[in-house]
Amino acid sequence: MASLSIDAVVIAATIGGLWIGARLLVDGASALATRLGVSRLVVGLTVVAFGTSMPEFAVTTEAALAGRGDIAVGNVVGSNVFNLGFVLGMTALLGTLDRTRRFVRRDGVALALAAVALLVLIQDGRFTRLEGGLFLLGLLAYLSIVVRSGSIETVAEPAEPTRPLADAARLLAGLVLVVGSARLLVASASAIAAAAGVSEWAIGVTVVAAGTSTPELVTALVAARRGHSGLSVGSLLGSDLFNMLGVLGIAGLLGPLSVSPEAPRSVVWLFGTVLLVVALLWTGRQLTRLEGAALLVLAGIRWAINLL
Repeated sequence: MASLSIDAVVIAATIGGLWIGARLLVDGASALATRLGVSRLVVGLTVVAFGTSMPEFAVTTEAALAGRGDIAVGNVVGSNVFNLGFVLGMTALLGTLDRTRRFVRRDGVALALAAVALLVLIQDGRFTRLEGGLFLLGLLAYLSIVVRSGSIETVAEPAEPTRPLADAARLLAGLVLVVGSARLLVASASAIAAAAGVSEWAIGVTVVAAGTSTPELVTALVAARRGHSGLSVGSLLGSDLFNMLGVLGIAGLLGPLSVSPEAPRSVVWLFGTVLLVVALLWTGRQLTRLEGAALLVLAGIRWAINLL
C-alpha cells in the first residue's frame, strides 16, 4: 500500500515535470531558432508542433525502449481520447466554441483515417518498424498539405531578448526534465499496474495518457478563456494527429511494439470519438456546452471501462 502511495506521488510529480520541461524546451528552442534566423513557419511546424506533443513523445519513446508496448501505444491512443473527450469537453463548458470548417475537413478527417489505419495494423498484436515508417510518411504528407495551404499557427517573437547561453540552458534543462520525468512516469505506472492487478494497457490509456495531455489541457483552456475558440479546436485536432502519426511512428521505428488484445477496442473507441467530434463540428455551427458535457460523460465512461 505504501509502495502504491509513493508511486502515485511520483506520477503526480512527473506530470508537473513534463509540463514545466516542455515549456522550457519550447521557449528555449523557439528563442534560439528566432535568433538564428529560422522562419516562423519552420518554427511553427517543428518546435511548436513537436513541443505540444513532447510529453507524449518522451513517455512513448521511453516505454518503447523499455519494451513496454502497451504503455507506448496506449499513451498515444489514450491521450487522443483524453484530448477529444475531457479537454475539448471542458473547453466547451467554458463557453460555446465556434467550429472551424477548415480544421474539421483537414485535421478531423485525417485523424479519423489515421485511427482506422492503426486499428488495421494492430490486429496482429504488433506495431512494426515498417508500420511506424508509414505513419511518419503520413505525417510528412500532412505537413506538406499544411505548408501548401498556408495555414499554420506560428509562435510569437520573444517579448524580451535573451542571451544565447540562457536560451540554450533553458532548452537543455527542459530536455533533461522531460526525459527524466518520462522515465519515472513509465516506471511508476508499470509498478502501479503490477501491484493493483490492472493491465499496463489500462494504465497507459488512462493515467499515463491524462498526465501527458496536461499541456494540451492548459493550452486549450487558456485559449478558450481568451476567446480564441478556433485555436482550441484546431490545436487539439492538430496535436492528436501529430501524436498519432509522429509520436507513434517514431516509437514504431525504435522496435516492434507488442500490444494487448484490449488495444483494438480502445482504438475503435478513439475512432468513434473522432467521428462524433467531427460530426458535431461539421453539422452544427458551434460546439455547445451540452455537447461538451456529452463528450465529458463519454470520456468518463471509457475511463471506468478501462480501469474495471
